[in-house]
Amino acid sequence: MSRTPVVVLISGTGSNLAALLASARDPQCPYAVVAVIADREASGLEHARAAQIPTEVVRLRDHADREAWDRALAAAVTRHRPELVVLAGFMKLVGPPLLSAFGGRIINTHPALLPAFPGAHGVRDALAHGVKVTGASVIEVDPGVDTGRILAQVAVDVLEGDTEQTLHERIKAAEQPLLVEVVRRLTSPRPVGPQAAGSR
Repeated sequence: MSRTPVVVLISGTGSNLAALLASARDPQCPYAVVAVIADREASGLEHARAAQIPTEVVRLRDHADREAWDRALAAAVTRHRPELVVLAGFMKLVGPPLLSAFGGRIINTHPALLPAFPGAHGVRDALAHGVKVTGASVIEVDPGVDTGRILAQVAVDVLEGDTEQTLHERIKAAEQPLLVEVVRRLTSPRPVGPQAAGSR
């Protein structure tokens, strides 16, 4: 089976990346992670290195300005010819070069039920507002901040006494299988022929 090539971008420990790699070990998995790119020497790169997947670090400080970094990131991703780009805990906004090269083919996870609580502090903001339910979203990336089309969501209850850390850990536990399900769905072969119309 020919697998759909996926590039994953990370900034941290790579828990979502680890879930994607675990799923990819299934012989029937429709995708293959062909590279992992980070904006810093993130600990999550070890997941890729252990699986002998190419890694690259594209640091902002190594470039003259943000525009140069945007171009370098887009070039690094493009070299691996992915059909899908997954931001899995990638803590920088992607710029026009990557969006124009892979428009409609970049997805991101967010630890809240968008459109509620966008931005870098979705878990903290949900707690501050006193909501009883929050969750995780997987979205299609657009030029805005967490404004893209929502592809899937999962709800997570906020428990009495939750801290930002305890709530975020439970959200991550729900977010990982959600992301894997979306990536599998987006990379699965689409049915063709007369039977396709009735297959969905």
